Amino acid sequence: MNFQEAVAFIDDTPRFTKKNTLENTKAVLRYLGHPERSMKIIHVAGSNGKGSVCAYLSSILTTAGKATGLFTSPHLVDINERFVLNQEPVSDELFLEAFEVVMDAVHDLLKTSPDTFAHPTYFELLFLIGMYIFHKSKMEYVVLETGLGGRFDATNVIEKPLVSIITSISLEHTEYLGDTYELIAGEKAGIIKEGCPVVYDGSRTDVESVILAKAAKMHAKAYAVRPDMYKILMNTQKTIDFSMDTGYYLPMNVSITSVAEYQIMNAMEAVTAAHVLEIGLTEEDIHKGMEKMRWQGRMETVLPGVILDGAHNDSGVEEFVKTAQKFQKDTKVTVLFSCVKEKDYEGMIRTICEHISMEQVIVTQIDCERCVLVEELADIFRKYTKQPVEAIASIPEAFETALRDKGDGILFCVGSLYLVGSLKKIIRSQKYA
Repeated sequence: MNFQEAVAFIDDTPRFTKKNTLENTKAVLRYLGHPERSMKIIHVAGSNGKGSVCAYLSSILTTAGKATGLFTSPHLVDINERFVLNQEPVSDELFLEAFEVVMDAVHDLLKTSPDTFAHPTYFELLFLIGMYIFHKSKMEYVVLETGLGGRFDATNVIEKPLVSIITSISLEHTEYLGDTYELIAGEKAGIIKEGCPVVYDGSRTDVESVILAKAAKMHAKAYAVRPDMYKILMNTQKTIDFSMDTGYYLPMNVSITSVAEYQIMNAMEAVTAAHVLEIGLTEEDIHKGMEKMRWQGRMETVLPGVILDGAHNDSGVEEFVKTAQKFQKDTKVTVLFSCVKEKDYEGMIRTICEHISMEQVIVTQIDCERCVLVEELADIFRKYTKQPVEAIASIPEAFETALRDKGDGILFCVGSLYLVGSLKKIIRSQKYA
C-alpha cells in the first residue's frame, strides 16, 4: 500500500459514528508497547481556541530547543498537517510506516480478541498513528489536542500529562456533549488527571465551577486565565501587543502576529502553561515562540485583502465579527460563507448580519454529505440583510466571484473549516501562486 492508498483507507473510515471505549484504544497502545509513555504530554481540550493554544505551546517549546510533536485536528489540506515534528509536518514515508504498523496491530487484535476489540474510528486511528510517529521520531514533548469532548476522547488514555489545558467552552456538539455549559464543561474537564495541574479559561463562572470541582477531586492545582488579566497596548491589522498579569508569575508584555483579539486569551493560556511546566523556559523563549507562531485558517491573510477564518460555531462567529468590525471602518466588506448541517447556521448568519456592514454576501456549498444547500443559506441571509446575496454551489466559482467583486475591499471567508480547507487548496494552485 502506498501513501495515497493509506490516506484513502483512513478517509473511508467512519468519522461521525459511535466511539469505542478507551479500553479499545489502550489495547492498541499496549500491543505497540505503549509509545505514549515515552513522551511528556501537554493535553488540551475546549470548544474554541484549543488548536491555537496548541500551536503557541508547540512554537514556544520548539523555539526553546525542545524536540516537540504537535497533534491537532482537523487538517485543512493534507493529512500530514495533523502530525507536526519540530514545526514541520510528518513525511509521507513516516506516516505510511505508522499507518502500516498500527493497522497490523488492529488486524491482529481483531483476530485474537473479536469479542472485545473493535476497529478504531477515524479519529482513534489517527491518534494511534500519531503516537507511533512521535515515539519513532523521539519527541521529548507532545502537545496533544483532543477531538470531540474530553472524558471519552481517544486522547484521554494519556495517564499523566505534565499539564492539562481547557480553553473556552461553547454550546457545541450538544447531541454528544450535553446542552448546557456545565454539562459540556464536565466532558472537557474529564482530561484533568490526579495531581496534574490545569490551566483554564475562567471567563464563565458556571464553567469555572465545574472545572474547579473536578480539579479539587483530582487534587490538581488550577490556574484561571481571565480577560481582566490583560491590557492591549497596541492593535494593528497585523499584530497585537498586550501586557498580561495573571498573578501567578511576574507580569510580562507579549506580542502576537494576529488581527484577532480572541487570540489574546489563547496566548495567555499558552504562556501560563509554559510557566506551569517548570522546565526552565525563559522569557526570551516565550517571546520568540509567540512571535513565530502561525496557525492556518484562523484570521489568516492568504492573499491581499483575503482573510480565512474557521469560525464554525456560535462563539467562533461572535469572535469573528468583533475582528471584522475593525476592518469595516476603513474598507468595504464581502463575506463568503458556507456551513455544515449540525451547526446552528441560522444563528451564525444572524450574528454576522447584525454586526457587520457588508457590501455583499456569497454563499457556497461544501462538497460532503453534511453540507447545507446554497439555496437554504441564501434564503437565511436574505432574511437578515438587505444587501445582495449570491448563491454559487461550486466553491472555486464562488471564490472567483467573491475575489472579483470585493474590489479593493476585504473578503472574509468564514463558516466552516471545510470551506477554509477547500480554499487553501485552491489558493495553493498555480492560478494564485
